[in-house]
Amino acid sequence: MKPHTTARLAYRAAALFTRLPWSWLRGIGAALAGLWIRLNARESRVTRRNLELAFPDMGPAERTVLHRQVLRSTAMQAIETLRLWTRPRQDNLACLVERHGEALYDAALAAGKGVIVAAPHHGNWELLNQWLASRGPIAIVYKAPDEAVGDAFLQLVRGGDNVRQVRAEGPAVRQLFKVLKDGGATGILPDQQPKAGDGVFAPFFGVEALTMTLVNRLAERTGATVLYGWCERVGPDMQFALHIEPAPPAVADPDPRVAATALNAGLERIARRDPSQYQWTYKRYTLRPPESGEVDPYATEQHPH
Repeated sequence: MKPHTTARLAYRAAALFTRLPWSWLRGIGAALAGLWIRLNARESRVTRRNLELAFPDMGPAERTVLHRQVLRSTAMQAIETLRLWTRPRQDNLACLVERHGEALYDAALAAGKGVIVAAPHHGNWELLNQWLASRGPIAIVYKAPDEAVGDAFLQLVRGGDNVRQVRAEGPAVRQLFKVLKDGGATGILPDQQPKAGDGVFAPFFGVEALTMTLVNRLAERTGATVLYGWCERVGPDMQFALHIEPAPPAVADPDPRVAATALNAGLERIARRDPSQYQWTYKRYTLRPPESGEVDPYATEQHPH
């Protein structure tokens, strides 16, 4: 079966699933989170280790509560995303019960110097993508799945008017310079670990993390405005608050370490607003600074604490 055909079948299955009553979907999310904990699944193990690294002074009882909240939020984020992907954009935008910074984004776009939206994995970034597309053309940087079916599915669910998906690869990324030089906008999720050699180490929650330099390279070379953007959950029934805020000038500093440190500081501030909504299931710290003597902190994460 061709990848596009399989992707369409997966889309139909997702659409049927998300037609269930929201109370049922919320219950499924809670059950999934509980299953991860009971099975000591990868999501549970990685989250536990990340919380230990990011909140070393937090007591065990408090961290256990946060651990459960994170997993429930993560499960709900997945279900919310399927729902957002299989419903009309205008219906989804109605989920934004609060909007902060819309005028800031529109003004930056109107200035014609290009706009870079740095979006942490916080709340629901797929809803942010749809809001950005509602304001005009947007080039979204993404890491393509290894399987052709997965890529075909993402092209299907994230595509549509004003959306252009750009693979996080050298040849494709060069397209972003042209987008920004032409006064366009691009969205980047900058809190994923790049390949060794493709970033610099900078602190993130007090731990050195290999951080991409794409944002500062784009900003420095094009003069584009850098904004933080995120959609934060504010209610139990697909209710979100949109936030657009200016990033500090240092994110465009010619020194990659200075720029990455400034970028991470902003991402951390956003994540600390409600740590349960951040994506702690991702292995952010596997690569360690050269000659630090540190080892992969997830090497023993299979053991429950």
